Amino acid sequence: MSTPADALHPARRGRLFAAVAGTVVLFLAASSVPSPLYVVYQAQWGFSASTLTTIFAVYVLFLLASLLVVGGLSDHLGRRPVLAGALAVQTVAVVLFLLAGNVAMLLIARAVQGAATGAAITAMAATLVDLRPARAGLANAVTPLVGLALGALGCGLLVEYAPAPTRLVYGVLLAGFAVVAVVLAVLPETAPRRAGALASLRPRVRIPDGLRADVLSIVPVLAASWALGGLYLSLGPSVAAELFGLRSHLVGGVVVTLLCGVGALSAVTVFRRAPETLLAPAGALLALGTLLTLAGLVVGSPLGAAGGTVVAGVGFGAASLACFGTLARIAAPETRGELMAVAYVVAYLAFSLPAVAAGFATVQVGLRPVAEVYGLVVVVLGLSAVVARALVLRTRRTAART
Repeated sequence: MSTPADALHPARRGRLFAAVAGTVVLFLAASSVPSPLYVVYQAQWGFSASTLTTIFAVYVLFLLASLLVVGGLSDHLGRRPVLAGALAVQTVAVVLFLLAGNVAMLLIARAVQGAATGAAITAMAATLVDLRPARAGLANAVTPLVGLALGALGCGLLVEYAPAPTRLVYGVLLAGFAVVAVVLAVLPETAPRRAGALASLRPRVRIPDGLRADVLSIVPVLAASWALGGLYLSLGPSVAAELFGLRSHLVGGVVVTLLCGVGALSAVTVFRRAPETLLAPAGALLALGTLLTLAGLVVGSPLGAAGGTVVAGVGFGAASLACFGTLARIAAPETRGELMAVAYVVAYLAFSLPAVAAGFATVQVGLRPVAEVYGLVVVVLGLSAVVARALVLRTRRTAART
């Protein structure tokens, strides 16, 4: 039986909202934890850069499959059953990481984690909109960035300074997921059951009726921002170590944290701006920041690259708020899970395809040219977001005059 969020006491609704937002942070932190560990696994097991890329690709493949199959399931079964299932699968994934002793186990763990994350993120995003629609845009923009930042930085700290680097972090995650189980036990069901659960499992990406123009308007900046995130999570630590000579495991975590942490702070700062007004500035800042980072790479300046990352991070945060703020505004209760699935499919395709291509290309031509080309792709995507927004505004003005 579902409980309409409006029927809950405001204070309780606020506490539940915060708890679900924290759950999003933990799930996304778990997804970025392996990034600083990859170099440790490579040193222990001696696998190649192409194997590392395969591990990354497997995660994204299973995440996308999960989005396509169960992305809209919480609109039919309710949020709690989907979240409970995702938590169980995520816990299995963390145990597999904890026990992993070879590449095969690592591949299986990453695949299971991808499936769990894909199932969870859409249901959690929809739950946040159920509980507090006015704040959900900000929460859905900030929590993934905070999670990615904390996962990478926390893991980097543990790898650099704590014992058992490939074990301890997963113990911490298991403790966190035990807390999530308690949250789910007290979380009321905010979405009623609806017919069509089995039909919703048919893999598809469908924009709900009447929302095509709004969704398509955010695609360019959504793709640009998540492609940038893919660049940092896949190549960032390697660039810091191999091209700048910064070989501390902590630096690998800081690279990701600098982008995502600045992004989260930026989204909070511009929260009261109308989401649509942020689309063009976000694209411009993503392009400018990436260009500055590339300039730092070319001249061999870590500080210059860090400054460019800060600028790009501001664009990252603004882009996230623009996209998820728009989705929170237009999402109808009965299609919230499905709509979030569409957004995350676009985001993770942009996140993964260039990163996977870059990983295999690095083996053939080297890290520096691949990082430079990847960065230029992000610049083009950022500028395309600016152009797309200008065309939308021009079309609207033309329509208004006629």
